[in-house]
Formats: sequence, C-alpha cells, structure tokens
Amino acid sequence: MSQMQPEDVLAAGVDALGVPVSPGVQASLLAFLRMLVEWNGAYNLTAVRDPVEMVSRHLLDSLTVLPHLCGNSVADVGSGAGLPGIPLAIADPKRRVVLLESNGKKVRFLRHVVGRLGLSQVSVIQARAESTRLSPPVDTVVARAVADLATLCDYARRLGVADVRMVAMKGPDVTAELATLPADFVVQAVLPVVVPGLEAQRHLICLQRTSEQRIEIRDQ
Repeated sequence: MSQMQPEDVLAAGVDALGVPVSPGVQASLLAFLRMLVEWNGAYNLTAVRDPVEMVSRHLLDSLTVLPHLCGNSVADVGSGAGLPGIPLAIADPKRRVVLLESNGKKVRFLRHVVGRLGLSQVSVIQARAESTRLSPPVDTVVARAVADLATLCDYARRLGVADVRMVAMKGPDVTAELATLPADFVVQAVLPVVVPGLEAQRHLICLQRTSEQRIEIRDQ
C-alpha cells in the first residue's frame, strides 16, 4: 500500500467500507488531507506523517461513523485536527456540524480548512466540552479518543437534545467502559470496525439517552 497514492487508497477504501462517497467528495477529502500535511509540521496536528497512512488512520476511520449519525446536526467533541468532524462534514454537507476544540492552534487550522473548503454548515468553537452548552443543541455527539464513556455521556447531556445519540470511536477493549455507563444512557450497538489499511482493531459504541432517568440528572 505504501507505493499507492493517497487518492488510490481513498477510492479503494470508501469502496471497501461501502460508504457512498462521490468523486467530488473524495476530491474535497484529499484537499483537506493536503492542508493537514502542510500544517502538520508547524502545528503538530497529528503524529502520523505519511499522507498515505493518513488516509486510513484519519479519513477512512472518520467515515466509519457516517452511517451511525442521526438527525440534522452533530458535534465533534475535542475535534483536534478535525477528526472525525471535517470528513463527516465533507461527506454530508446538509448536516450542521459543530467542531469543539480548546487548543488555539488547532482551532486556527480548523477555521482555515472550513474557509478554504467552503464548509458553510460547519462552525468552530474554541471551548472545552465540560463548560459548554450549544444553542441549538445537536442531535448527535461524536468523539474520537477523547475521554471515557461516562465522561462523554456528560458532554452529550450538555451539548445535545433530550434524546441525544452518542457515537464514541474506541479501540479494541470496551468492556470496562460499558460497565460504567450512567443510568440515562442505553447501548444501541457495539460495532467492531474494520478500517481498510489499518490493522488496529476499532469499535464504534452507539448510545442513546433515554427519558426514564432524566429527572435525576443535575447540572454540575
């Protein structure tokens, strides 16, 4: 795979994932990739340096979330270099996307990408999730390597609608975290994810907030 070009790896990868991604969307994803490579040296956005490896680890990994979003809006908590939020926004331009990131350098990069790609439905907020509320709230909250599930559920309460969906991108072992879920969230699915070109095992954990215990939740 190392001899292939990023565009070839991306085209083969989206086909393997079965995610409907048009040639135009792929072109925008590659434009995002080029900006990520360009800014990475000065801003240390990701430890991955090889553009071909970035396709699997960042673009394709982000796109695995796309079929599991619900509603018309999504918040990417701790967005970092825009992962998974930017690829999701490129792939589905009709859905409102909020990128929540506290690091100033990364926020500058995110705003640069949003402007260059004309992602008018994307807003970038420099803030920490634990001290933020969104108005209007979002339908889905996503997070990639940010915090444990219990903490992510707390973020989702603050950022989302009453029955918000939480999609957490996790590694191989999720059993211990699932045991710590708060009472007002139920597990909808725990999905093993195979990312083309990536040997590391991944899971998507899809949670839904329920109404039964909502009265017991207090602001902190």
